[in-house]
Amino acid sequence: MSSKSPSNINNLQESENEPLKNEQNESTNNINNNNENQKNIKSESEALILNKFSLYETKTRFYILGTNQNEEKYRVLKIDRTVPEELIITDDDVIYSKQEIVQLLAMIEDGFVKFLEGYYMIIITKRSAVALLGGHYIYHIDDTLLISIPGQGVKIDKKQNEAKYLQIFSQVDLTKNCYFSYTYDITCSLQHNLSRPPGRQNFLQNEMFIWNYYLLKNGFKSFKSSWVLPIIHGFVDQSKISIYGHIVNVTLIARRSRHFAGARFLKRGVNDEGYVANDVETEQIVHDAKTTSFYLPPGRYGNKPSFTSFLQHRGSIPLYWSQDTSTMAPKPPIHINVVDPYYSAAALHFDNMFKRYGFPIIVLNLVKTKEKTKRESILLDEFNQAVSYLNQTLPQSKQIKYIAWDMARASKSEDQDVIGILEDIAEYVINTTGFFHSGAEPTINAMRKSGLNTPVNMIKQSLIKRQTGVVRTNCVDCLDRTNAAQFVIGKCALAHQLYALGILSHPSLPFDTDAVNLLNAMYHDHGDTIALQYGGSHLVNTMETYRKIAPWTSHSRDMIESIRRYYSNSFTDAEKQNAINLFLGNYIPSDDQPLLWELTTDHHLHNKNNQIMKPIRSYTHWWLESTFEFADNDLEFSQDNICFNTNDSSFEEYYRPKLYTSFSRLFSYNMISTLRMNKDSENSNNSPFSIKSDSSKQTKYFMIYSLNIGGVKRWLTLANDENGEEHSSSLSSYRNSHKTQKSEEEEKQESDKGNMAWWMTSVLANRLLSPEVSNSEKREYKK
Repeated sequence: MSSKSPSNINNLQESENEPLKNEQNESTNNINNNNENQKNIKSESEALILNKFSLYETKTRFYILGTNQNEEKYRVLKIDRTVPEELIITDDDVIYSKQEIVQLLAMIEDGFVKFLEGYYMIIITKRSAVALLGGHYIYHIDDTLLISIPGQGVKIDKKQNEAKYLQIFSQVDLTKNCYFSYTYDITCSLQHNLSRPPGRQNFLQNEMFIWNYYLLKNGFKSFKSSWVLPIIHGFVDQSKISIYGHIVNVTLIARRSRHFAGARFLKRGVNDEGYVANDVETEQIVHDAKTTSFYLPPGRYGNKPSFTSFLQHRGSIPLYWSQDTSTMAPKPPIHINVVDPYYSAAALHFDNMFKRYGFPIIVLNLVKTKEKTKRESILLDEFNQAVSYLNQTLPQSKQIKYIAWDMARASKSEDQDVIGILEDIAEYVINTTGFFHSGAEPTINAMRKSGLNTPVNMIKQSLIKRQTGVVRTNCVDCLDRTNAAQFVIGKCALAHQLYALGILSHPSLPFDTDAVNLLNAMYHDHGDTIALQYGGSHLVNTMETYRKIAPWTSHSRDMIESIRRYYSNSFTDAEKQNAINLFLGNYIPSDDQPLLWELTTDHHLHNKNNQIMKPIRSYTHWWLESTFEFADNDLEFSQDNICFNTNDSSFEEYYRPKLYTSFSRLFSYNMISTLRMNKDSENSNNSPFSIKSDSSKQTKYFMIYSLNIGGVKRWLTLANDENGEEHSSSLSSYRNSHKTQKSEEEEKQESDKGNMAWWMTSVLANRLLSPEVSNSEKREYKK
């Protein structure tokens, strides 16, 4: 970050009361006087994609300079600093050349917030690429900065609680799992984005997933502005499957809703507007890396069908329910707070689901059915009745498809195949909702479907596939069981996506292959991230638990995660919830209302009592006709809906022709790949679709190197694997290929580390996080 004082700014020769350079420049005045040219400039400025930003500071104004990737065109945004009570922003539509603007250090604008005193500006100062879609980069926020807008000479009424609000606001760490893209609408699915005209000026963002919505709304009237850059909160990961040099990229994008957001025990069920807690949309994108851009070269429809995507959804059970945390019990009792015979909130929720995803909605309910003391089953009975009631008046073709299955009981039973049942459900889901494919199916697939002896002119080849409907998975927390079920559904979808791309000859993938292990690692990271955001700890039960292949020593890790989740829910969730309410604008500080930290409940912040502001819906005709019309019209997807753009800016963003680069800095070159597993392997079969005998070790390898973790946690994880016996062989080939020449002194130091005393801090930490059991203890346990 670089803020320049007025004495350091030589390129902006202006006094504090004089207008910007365009008001002094004679040629610009001529342009402003020409109405037709002015319209052209405005349209050009709206189409200009700004992805490099610089900040100038004077006593009375901030100047944010934005430029495109080639640094040829610039725009200026002025922020007034003289009136602390108001946020005055001037958007200059004039496009400047490089000779007129001096570039400063790169940063981007995130939004504005006000507590009791003046406004603050939040800017992102560091980013890192985490995914590449159609030539469009998706970035992770690595560092941010909060700047007070009012100048030093401006008189401000000091408020004693300003510092407290600032401290609470800073608890929402934007450097953890927040993402953005300059040229790709990350708030919407790939199917939605490819169904609209290309270009940022045609973005139709889903406001549900814009986590800086409140911050941007403070400064801009329209989200069409080139300065508006939405961010999402959730998870993004990308890896590649190498099929003998043929690269296929797999991308996971999880978008967390900003509505009814919060911590685990404090946000349960649904609010009055039909928004549920822990609402997360997960998109699995599989595309052939032979084609980089969505739109180039022209005429890609039917010729380059390289992109596929599949959507899933998770969310809390849409009923009014909560848990009493005052008892300090690990599993607090569940209470139904409001018994609504018409299930109005659930009706609003499913009406919104219809509008977002179409028909049908498949509900996969994984809560327990039989318990010694009724707890989860209370929700099961009520949810069953809710779906039955809502289906009574829905047309047959649009009814909610409901599947209830006690996954926890099945996993403890020796006679039930949990994975087999989940795979059957997954196949049903894929065959019912389908998935998105941007082009025609391969000819060989059409021939298999029509019969290999069918004449060529009689072969029916589908031109495009489109997902209609979605599977909605839930358990009580929507964490452990839900993530395992979503992985199995994603595994099934991956097989169908690879088949649609012509990679597989049959849409099926067995477990213990490199491709499935890679996807398992991605979904494990995906589940861990969502669990940390909502529950305060990592996943307690992983996929290995439900496959019944996890070593019994993993129970200690599960116990540690359970304790960590219990501690977070009991002692830190209240502060976390206050920070989220302040960041999202659910609570807006003012002098005439109670302080945020003195509120006994935030129920009124998330429930706006819609029945007062809006007319009551019919209890039988509970959906809106516009929802059905929207969903039906959305199904009309043909070649005319595929959009092209011959002026696609992704070429400059991805290839950067004017910038010297190397492979070591290229994101796609350093992406996690199945190829690394077989680089020095003795196995002659390097296919990512063949079953490997040492699959457990390979999965552990993917887990370590796909996690984007740092600090002590990464050191402890890797150190434990280096000293452990169980996974050392699976990682040795990778480390040997990257090991540099070491001096005798360094080797001696490493050997000393391996012989450290048991009471050393690092050794104790490793034993606590990943405990090992001796052979004698194992024999004693078996007795």
